Amino acid sequence: MPSFNAIRREWLSSPRNDLLAGLVVALALIPEAIGFSIIAGVDPRVGLYASFTIAVIIAFTGGRPGMISAATAAVAVVVLPLVRDYGVGYLFAATILMGIIQVVAGLLRLDLLMQYVSKSVVTGFVNALAILIFMAQLPQLIGMGWETYAMVAAGLAIIYLFPLLTRAVPSPLVAIVVLTAFAIYGGVAVNSVGDMGRLPETLPFLALPDVPFTLETLLIIAPYAATMAAVGLLESMLTAQIVDELTDTGSDKRREMRGQGIANFITGFFGGMGGCAMIGQSVINVKSGGSTRLSTLTAGVALLFLILVLGPLVAQIPMPSLVAVMIMVSIGTFSWRCIRDVRYNPWQSSVVMLVTVIVVVWTHDLAQGVLAGVILSGLFFAGKVTRLFEVTSEFDEDTRHRRYRIAGQVFFASSDRFLSSFDFREVTDRVTLDVSAAHFWDITGVGVLDKVVHRFRREGTHVDIVGLNAESARMIEKYGTHDKPDAVPAAGAH
Repeated sequence: MPSFNAIRREWLSSPRNDLLAGLVVALALIPEAIGFSIIAGVDPRVGLYASFTIAVIIAFTGGRPGMISAATAAVAVVVLPLVRDYGVGYLFAATILMGIIQVVAGLLRLDLLMQYVSKSVVTGFVNALAILIFMAQLPQLIGMGWETYAMVAAGLAIIYLFPLLTRAVPSPLVAIVVLTAFAIYGGVAVNSVGDMGRLPETLPFLALPDVPFTLETLLIIAPYAATMAAVGLLESMLTAQIVDELTDTGSDKRREMRGQGIANFITGFFGGMGGCAMIGQSVINVKSGGSTRLSTLTAGVALLFLILVLGPLVAQIPMPSLVAVMIMVSIGTFSWRCIRDVRYNPWQSSVVMLVTVIVVVWTHDLAQGVLAGVILSGLFFAGKVTRLFEVTSEFDEDTRHRRYRIAGQVFFASSDRFLSSFDFREVTDRVTLDVSAAHFWDITGVGVLDKVVHRFRREGTHVDIVGLNAESARMIEKYGTHDKPDAVPAAGAH
């Protein structure tokens, strides 16, 4: 049971800032949700309803206060073939199953996998997302009249200069209000929110997806639901990590996973598409002063209020004002410091960051980019650890005794170097393997040690192993063969 102080900290530490920030986010959500609906091939209401339900539910169930979740492009891209081939009812069913998978993932503590995502991958993910956010604005910029460019420039000027006068009101909100008033009363001919699609006029209602409840349906939606769940969780976990750094506070990733699942599960019954955390809107929220669950709840409630009650006015909001906000977000999201750090960081870190950016931007798939970055990070790490491996030796001619000193990590990547470090043809009576500075990590490391011992024994050399640490000794006791009474010489490393 949360204490009163915890509730106050998560909901009411700065209500004024949270309410204003939530309102800004709600305005920014409208064109995004409509755009993502178009990507998914569904009616704009599907994206708008999803953004409302997910934002409201995650405000209560999520593990990262202040983070914004709604319909996203990452999930919209995944479901396009499902909607095209089977219809929107299957999308709602897949969203429900997506939620169930995410809840199970949270119960299984899959959030712990995030510890294998390096800082370079996170930086690449952030930079790629910043580039994608900017690229998403290009359709509203390319080929437009000078009025559009002038309004975008004016919007950016207000966003960056207004805080010099006062920070009492979020500057993005000021830019939207001023430019909307100017467009309406000045009769400026630019695209508006209403040009993006028709806004809904009714509340979402609870209903079962219009699909046959059969095994065939399950087999159709399961692959899509699994992909949606994976992409959604990946983006949510990375966004939570970024918001953690922006606010210098921690978050409960396990709870966030379960919360995302609950939000998507319920959203499917309200005729919404699946979604996840949005880094752009989360950055808008934080930079506008939002930091608690109240700002997330406000974003969802204000979104529904704006499209249902103030729909005619919202439809007149000029798109250049929202484009200016999103350009501000992309500029603020990009890690400009990484350009300077390229000269100081290890080249492997820079390569991982760049590969992550390139793959994400090229494929428009965050999961593929992060996976490429994680794999590359693992390969670089294994290579680095392998290079630290070293074997030295000294020979006592009087006793015909050679002593090998092994230092470093013995595992699958260093096993070949370990094996090639010994001279099995040398005539010796006794060999000592001093492994006090080494560690055996896996069955490949244990197997190659067996192979070395057996080869020396075949040459009639007595072998002693000294300095095993406790964990390596347990591995060898459990998986090794050379120290067993009925030991059979190994044919090769495992």
